[in-house]
Amino acid sequence: MRAGEVRVERTVPARLVLPANHVEVFDTTLRDGMQVEGVSASVVDKLRIAEQLDYLGVQYIEGGWPGANPKDEEFFARAKRELKLSTSRLVAFGSTRRPAGKVDDDATLRNLINAETSAVCIVAKSWDYHVETALQTSLDEGVAMVADSVKYLGSHDRMVLVDLEHFFDGYKHNPEFSLRVLEAAVVNGATHLVLCDTNGGSLPHEVESIVAAVAKHVGNDAIIGIHCHDDTGCAVANSLAAVRAGVRHVQGTLNGLGERTGNTNLTTIIPNLQLKMGYTCLPDGHLERLTAVSNHVAEVLNRPLNPQAPYVGASAFAHKAGLHVSAIARAKDAYEHVSPDLVGNGTRFLVSEMAGRATIAMKAEELGLQADGAVLSAILDELKRLEFEGYHFEAADASLELLMRRATGWQQEFFNVESMRVITDESTNGTFTTEATVKVWIGDQREVHTAEGNGPVNAIDTALRACLAKKYPQLSRVHLTDYKVRILDSSSATGAVTRVLIDATDGDRTWTTIGVSANIIEASWRALEESLVYGLLHVVK
Repeated sequence: MRAGEVRVERTVPARLVLPANHVEVFDTTLRDGMQVEGVSASVVDKLRIAEQLDYLGVQYIEGGWPGANPKDEEFFARAKRELKLSTSRLVAFGSTRRPAGKVDDDATLRNLINAETSAVCIVAKSWDYHVETALQTSLDEGVAMVADSVKYLGSHDRMVLVDLEHFFDGYKHNPEFSLRVLEAAVVNGATHLVLCDTNGGSLPHEVESIVAAVAKHVGNDAIIGIHCHDDTGCAVANSLAAVRAGVRHVQGTLNGLGERTGNTNLTTIIPNLQLKMGYTCLPDGHLERLTAVSNHVAEVLNRPLNPQAPYVGASAFAHKAGLHVSAIARAKDAYEHVSPDLVGNGTRFLVSEMAGRATIAMKAEELGLQADGAVLSAILDELKRLEFEGYHFEAADASLELLMRRATGWQQEFFNVESMRVITDESTNGTFTTEATVKVWIGDQREVHTAEGNGPVNAIDTALRACLAKKYPQLSRVHLTDYKVRILDSSSATGAVTRVLIDATDGDRTWTTIGVSANIIEASWRALEESLVYGLLHVVK
């Protein structure tokens, strides 16, 4: 029907009624999220991510495009056998029939049916420019493609969601045609009309205005959804504006993954909707799983989570400035807009040269250290001196703890290094070998060991561990996991000061130590020695 005409009855009864004040969450990480540069997921990865999304409690999981590639074919085949979803509905994605084609012999629609998901989502052209230039067909045919496809899928007992591609651009250019496409979907049985900002170029005031007009036109005939890309940095804001105007179905991805600059970030919009606007998105008690699921998906995709990501980032509730920490010590909500445990995160106090006494006191209490005013002042002075030299203690938790313990009078008695020497030789075949000799006192016992390694740090680590192995077999549990080097003053060329960070784990906890020196071997040695001392402090009983 034409825009403004009297509505006609649906060809299939499919009206969904959502609970009051409820916003559905549709996750498209497994499709849109896979389009981000540098990300690739195996079928097993996709199955594991789907399990995590179900654990989080989203209503819909878009699994991919069956028939588009062998990976998605295998995913849907295995999903039937292996996925046991308790809160989520798996959705297969596709498109409308081809121009001038028939639904009965359309491969895309056939693949959607064969995927055997109870719900399908099809993309439809809603911008006249795309219909005439990309599809190279008439506007009437563009509308018929949507009507025929929705009706066909509905006749196979599928819930049909329609992604109205480039809807906002299309509506601005030719609102009558965009509404004709929308109406064709509704009267033929679509349960959801998802308005897509495919180019990501719309702004919140535009989205809110257009969604309000669509909501008035559609009434209660279908659930209106929103699907935004983040090209203007407004995907979350646009989606929130859409909800204000009547949307009750939000599409997005975990951690904002997606083509170009990404999609609406579900880890941001879900808590915004629930905690700030009073909507229900996830089942009771599931919001607190958000941080864990966000990190789990980041690990599966080998794409580290942005530490400054709202709500779920490691720095989201981290406080560094002394003034802030002092206030939080008196009133925890003074600098936290929500309680971090609501989203499964936690408060962190970062100790740096910006720290005040309150920060140091809270850190000492956390470590179980007795520190009076004089000790706190000594720690703060030493901290500022070392950070001026290039140390960075907020990134080196273990070195910070050792510094604070030494300030209270503690001295490590595990071992005492007499000397360390590293030699690198070039062999006749042009390869280099590195040899380290370490001399250590353990009590009144002197140990001397030489070891070769893959570079100086590995050689030193091997030699030092050989010295300590007999006395401290627990060190076999401690492993170095990462080694980072940063040049602090590159203008000094080869004489530049070097900062070394070493990450380690004992299987239960992880920690980071730091060393700074103009000599990269010395910087590495300091970080390595502290890493083993910290490990011994916590594994030797």
